[in-house]
Amino acid sequence: MAQLAFVGEADSGGEAATPIDVLAPTVSLYGEAAALRGLAQDARSAGMIVRGARPLESLLAGDGGVLGDLVIADCRDLGGAQMAALIRLDERATRAGAQLVVLTDRDSLDDVFGCCEAAQTQILVDATAAERALALGAALMRLSRSRVRELDREDHLALIRLTEEVGRLAAKLDGLALPLGEEGPDAMTGRLASPGRGFRGEDREMVRRPRAPLPDPRLVQQIIRQRRLRDRYFDSELFADPAWDILLDLTAARAEHRRVSVTSLCIAAAVPSTTALRWIAQMTEMGILVRQHDAEDRRRAFIALSDKAADAMARYFDELGRDAAKLT
Repeated sequence: MAQLAFVGEADSGGEAATPIDVLAPTVSLYGEAAALRGLAQDARSAGMIVRGARPLESLLAGDGGVLGDLVIADCRDLGGAQMAALIRLDERATRAGAQLVVLTDRDSLDDVFGCCEAAQTQILVDATAAERALALGAALMRLSRSRVRELDREDHLALIRLTEEVGRLAAKLDGLALPLGEEGPDAMTGRLASPGRGFRGEDREMVRRPRAPLPDPRLVQQIIRQRRLRDRYFDSELFADPAWDILLDLTAARAEHRRVSVTSLCIAAAVPSTTALRWIAQMTEMGILVRQHDAEDRRRAFIALSDKAADAMARYFDELGRDAAKLT
């Protein structure tokens, strides 16, 4: 039988003390309590123990407290001190194995992205209730994997049911998918999958073939304009394909020797920023995208194609050109 403890007013944001399961995941809040209220309430509804909010800067003063299993930070209008605190929070969460969720807005996105390097940090931009639920579900799923031995069977099954329900909601909302599926090394499928052998550069035929040049950026920009033109006549949700839009934008940028900020790339993805950030994170993990730091300001970061992805895009456009030549 699970042990019970009580969380007092200081830890519960002013609510009356209530019995809680000490095995329940704990949540640490940093920033303005009002901005954190929605996600904090979602966490309470999921049975998590939510502690009172602390200023983000308290992490620099050494009184930021012990991190919970889940850490939620409100990061808008960041100054130098807040950015330094966020960098420290991202590092601490990584070392502690805590799940970090950062709430921000479009204006602060580049600063927040530059401060957060942990692969599992989730950044929510002007998040809707559905996006908050998806972030919470992802955090709970990761926590369930790391804490499975601490939970009894009933608790573990309840956590699985919750995360599965959130997953179903996310699938309906965003139709999450990633390119480069399992049918073949160059296939573009609708399933969440790792890159095929061809993308990883292990196909011997591709190794023997001379490297194709990047396409003319004017051609790529024309394709991007044509894709956006569809939205004038049809519902844009019919054509949502953020992975391809991201690849096209970064291909043009590489050909033009232009750096791309995460805010600019989210706009190019033509989906809500929080959705675009999930795609960017997944594609980075897959080795399709890479994070590049600004040599003059380490707090700034840009996104670019990896060399292998750039080569794959070059070969794709080269094959398109050869197919077009056959028709003339």
